[in-house]
Amino acid sequence: MFGKLDGIVSRFEEISEMINDPEIISKQDRWRKLMKEHSDLSAIVEKYKEYKANKVNIEDSLAILEEEDDPEMKEMAKEELNESKDNLVRIEEELKVLLLPKDPNDDKNVFVEIRGGAGGDEAALFAASLFRMYSRYAERNRWKVETMSLNESGVGGFKEAVFMIQGQGAYSKLKYESGVHRVQRVPVTESGGRIHTSTVTVAVLPEVEDVDVQINMNDLRIDVYRSSGNGGQCVNTTDSAVRITHLPTGLVVTCQDEKSQLKNKDKALKVLRARLYEIEQEKQQKEVAQNRKSQVGTGDRSEKIRTYNFPQGRVTDHRIKLTLHRLDGILDGDIEEVVDSLITADQAEKLKNMQSE
Repeated sequence: MFGKLDGIVSRFEEISEMINDPEIISKQDRWRKLMKEHSDLSAIVEKYKEYKANKVNIEDSLAILEEEDDPEMKEMAKEELNESKDNLVRIEEELKVLLLPKDPNDDKNVFVEIRGGAGGDEAALFAASLFRMYSRYAERNRWKVETMSLNESGVGGFKEAVFMIQGQGAYSKLKYESGVHRVQRVPVTESGGRIHTSTVTVAVLPEVEDVDVQINMNDLRIDVYRSSGNGGQCVNTTDSAVRITHLPTGLVVTCQDEKSQLKNKDKALKVLRARLYEIEQEKQQKEVAQNRKSQVGTGDRSEKIRTYNFPQGRVTDHRIKLTLHRLDGILDGDIEEVVDSLITADQAEKLKNMQSE
């Protein structure tokens, strides 16, 4: 590990010189890539400096204990020695986490797709609740939410909601949300007070660039039609809505949120590109051995990941056996504790796999 860390420090110092070179600054694409690498390595370099400083403190403290006769000085050195040893253990674990291979998608914006599953109107209503939960979470992080497509039900819920969240690290935080979300509650239409169980599926896809996924326009069938639902006079009276069918895979994407047909087409293509990228990612993941899969799940949309129980006011994430009794706060977007716990569990599993190799 320490040989790798020394190599990272050398690379960091090399990049530090390069990003100040006028010739490289003039080549903006290369300069931006180097700045990104510099930023990624800086946390590791700083933590390694902290590690080495504590190693020096330990050596100094041991020297004082060996050479010093003053009992007070020896006591102070002993305290500092113990503190530095504790720091060393903590920092070493933090360095291991920082050295884990980074998901290349972590810094990307995301598309979130929410669909009502089993449960009819109840599922649609809960889909709307999850849409609000993720929107509020985005607000807390000062991320931007942009609606791609909303298919409303007649009771104020959503049969389907597709939206984009733009912000630093959005995918790194939200990627664990893919899967089946189950809700248990008494519907307002239930006169007998019986608890019903409904499901909603969530998919979180990283935004991808043209270079990540090439789309042959000859493989697309593009239909335009009149928008439906709430959207204002102009939206509902022009053929601005767009439906794109990717013929090789059968994937269908619709977008009718914008007044402009061109903008709707552009949005739909972005969503299609993300879905095609996800298909390719799933193919690669299937080739990975089972023991290297993350403890917190594979992101499979069919995997039941969480239950929201209204009578008990609790939320349980089944992958990490985390239960929190503050349902209202979570549905209001306060999901940071859940997200952090999932990230920690994922890192622990990756560390275990790395040590067993």
